[in-house]
Amino acid sequence: MTVRIAIAPEAAIEGVGRPTDVSLGPLRERVARAVERGGGEVVPLAEAEGLVWLLPGGPQPLMEVLDAHSHLRWVQLPWAGVEHFTQVFSYPQAFTCAKGSYAKQVSEHALMLALACLRDLVRHARAPHWNPIDPRSLGGLNVTVLGGGGIATELVRLLQPFGCHVRVLRRSTTPLEGADETLPISELHAVLPSTDVLVVALALTPETRHIVGAPEFALLPPGAVLVNVARGPHVDTEALLKALDTGQLTAAGLDVTDPEPLPDGHPLWDHDQVLITSHCADSSEYVATMLCERVAENVRLFAAGRPLTGLVDPAAGY
Repeated sequence: MTVRIAIAPEAAIEGVGRPTDVSLGPLRERVARAVERGGGEVVPLAEAEGLVWLLPGGPQPLMEVLDAHSHLRWVQLPWAGVEHFTQVFSYPQAFTCAKGSYAKQVSEHALMLALACLRDLVRHARAPHWNPIDPRSLGGLNVTVLGGGGIATELVRLLQPFGCHVRVLRRSTTPLEGADETLPISELHAVLPSTDVLVVALALTPETRHIVGAPEFALLPPGAVLVNVARGPHVDTEALLKALDTGQLTAAGLDVTDPEPLPDGHPLWDHDQVLITSHCADSSEYVATMLCERVAENVRLFAAGRPLTGLVDPAAGY
């Protein structure tokens, strides 16, 4: 049986009367084709069983749509991180997100940041004169990855040729393929003293906010570097600056910051041990392509009554 799927922003307009965001038109057309590839039919919201939500911003518009259209059974969100939508997950619908979809590009970015930090790329790039600085190799180092989802899985694979000892810390202790150790998050303090590269790649929840702060920086060994490709609030920014200034931390590679966007003039911008990329680990084209793959897959699964990919756990918040 063909499943009927609505797509925002048009669905949001029908539901709550908001103006069209015309910039989403091309993406909506691609998502519509993905729905059809999955065996679904794009229909108006009043006729839909499922909803693909593309509208940027906060959760209120989606909540208004769900209040007005309780017949919906499934909502696909376009983001991997859905920490701003936790209040929506109290609704009875099944919610899926894009977790894992963008992992390949983000894991490449994490590897790049780690290599750049170890080789002092920021100081090299800013030097106005010949300035030899001895590089450090990633080969054989101890890498601790906070998070055991798609990014961690891909990063572990990318690290294999470097001969690193890789620990993954996650909610589940089910071994992650390729990792030398898979441990619970509670073991973080125990492993930090032997961590050369700490990579943050986990979902943001109240429990993981500031999971890396002054106590954690104090436990890292001399020469350690931090890479954050998850969310800015995972790291205590003031503690990070202090750790860099005192030499507790050698370098940081940040695709995300707290606050974000990072304001002009913030001390992180001028720090010669910090490499910042403006939350651009995955490209717009890549995101659109992978989102469409997730939509097509989930439409097929929804039609077949099978478990959906990227299902949000309301209790965990992601």
